[in-house]
Amino acid sequence: MATADGLLLPLMMWLAVSLRYGTLELPTMLDMMNYLVLPIIAIPLFLRAGLYRAVIRYLADKVVLVISSTASFVMLSYAAVTVLVNNWSLPGTTFLIAWLLVVFYMFTSRFGARFILRRFVRTSLQKSVLIYGAGSAGRQLATALSNGFEYQPVGFLDDDKRLHKLEIGGLEVFPPTELASLIKRKSVKQVLLALPSASKNRRVELINWLEPFHVDVRVVPGIADLISGQATVSDVRTVDVDELLGREAVPPDQALLAANIRGKVVMVTGAGGSIGSELCRQIIQQDPIRLVLYEMSEFALYSIDQELRHLLPDAVIELVPVLGSVQNEQRIGAIMQRYSVQTVYHAAAYKHVPIVEFNITEGVLNNTFGTLATALAAQKQGVETFVLVSTDKAVRPTNVMGATKRMAELVLQAFADTNDGSTRFCMVRFGNVLGSSGSVVPLFRKQLELGGPITVTHPEITRYFMTIPEAAQLVIQAGAMGCSGEVFVLDMGQPVKIVDLARRMIHLSGYTIKDTDQSEGEIEIQYSGLRPGEKLYEELLIGHNVLGTSHPKIMKAKEDFLAKSEMDELLAELLRACSENSLETIIALLHKCVVDFKPEATIKDHLYDY
Repeated sequence: MATADGLLLPLMMWLAVSLRYGTLELPTMLDMMNYLVLPIIAIPLFLRAGLYRAVIRYLADKVVLVISSTASFVMLSYAAVTVLVNNWSLPGTTFLIAWLLVVFYMFTSRFGARFILRRFVRTSLQKSVLIYGAGSAGRQLATALSNGFEYQPVGFLDDDKRLHKLEIGGLEVFPPTELASLIKRKSVKQVLLALPSASKNRRVELINWLEPFHVDVRVVPGIADLISGQATVSDVRTVDVDELLGREAVPPDQALLAANIRGKVVMVTGAGGSIGSELCRQIIQQDPIRLVLYEMSEFALYSIDQELRHLLPDAVIELVPVLGSVQNEQRIGAIMQRYSVQTVYHAAAYKHVPIVEFNITEGVLNNTFGTLATALAAQKQGVETFVLVSTDKAVRPTNVMGATKRMAELVLQAFADTNDGSTRFCMVRFGNVLGSSGSVVPLFRKQLELGGPITVTHPEITRYFMTIPEAAQLVIQAGAMGCSGEVFVLDMGQPVKIVDLARRMIHLSGYTIKDTDQSEGEIEIQYSGLRPGEKLYEELLIGHNVLGTSHPKIMKAKEDFLAKSEMDELLAELLRACSENSLETIIALLHKCVVDFKPEATIKDHLYDY
């Protein structure tokens, strides 16, 4: 740009003189010397004004003021030098014309170059995108994307009829009804929802509408994240798991959230897991005095401890990271005593069905006897509330993991039946959480990134789903309800077919499904067969005796359980079978204790531990 200015500014001065006199004559040597004074004065001043530091492609509009003011100062300085020093007499209008030409040249050279770089310098990987929402967020997003090399915005979609056919920032605003034709005409690969203030229901409605178009759908962060500074307009994200399901979360009851936490010492076992870590995030928002993070995995404990400390820069809540196993009653009891724990959320468990199926003894020891040891320690140390995080797989289980979790429930029900009232035991049962370590959603995303195929175990398999934050909030709220020994069941909505979820993710990622009807599709869905111990569908209730609570998403189940004396005898036999690694005996005892436990035939083929 400096070289161009050095060559073209003298030309602007010659044109100004020619326009003033109405003739085009070659300049004399003296005139040439006078014309060359202009870039000698201008270039240092332009340099001082920062015009050569600006990257042309990202030139800001505010440079208009800089160019106008600097060009004016340059022409005034040039006029003074030529008149006073060189005694070069020209009419004053010549300098006015020269000023107009210089300003015109500066604008066209800078903004013309910016236009060329932005519009015509392309890469083969650049995606054409449409922005849904021509408001402030949409305009900011269009500007941010135009400055990059990865995306090229080709227009806006907006519901406001007053904006249709208008241009905003050089991009036309189209009605949503033209989306199908725009995808073909402009080769649109992606639609970005720039509606940060829209409700979740509205976003879900739009995502449902966009699904059949087979374009990659991304979402601008919500207005709360934008205001708090946690995200910017350009931080587009993939469709959230709750938006995939179309679930609208019920606002939590703040009194229930705070009841067992505010001003108390809280312990979370399995604090580094999917549910445990989210419980920790929710708990620190309720101002406990101290939060004890109890975790067996050093890396998981380190990760959640660092995350929480980042969220609590003022260290108003004491965080205590503790390595340990829930099977070690002495260890966990000593920790409860040392830190005066008042509330325990017991989330530590082995939850992956096929893994526990191949590791039966360890599954029983961790899930059942780990709960027993933690509950005994809590009772001895006078813990006020003990909340077990359970699962829908505990209902009429066909796998060892579900049976061990039902055994854990039976342990707590027996404790509650003979409890002196010092510790309140309750259980919260719910289905799959989206985005957890064992969830299908991260697996499907990874398979999509690799180009497929997506693997589903069975075309008819269904599951209840809930997001991790919603599940954690409901666990905390349910734990604050009722009396000891109660089983709370979360309303998970309607069960979802896994293959439908897979199809939805494929469509919203901009791909087509490859099947017998569409052989030209991009992503194939393959069926791998049910895994050992896996059911086609899950249930949340063992019986039909269910009561409502003050919370619309939390129900209370009345279920049969074993007396403490009988439970103690069975647990002693089960522990002996585990110590002898007698897997047939373990299965038989689980079958005896757990109602409707019907182990799959495949379990008998895998009666060994790694």
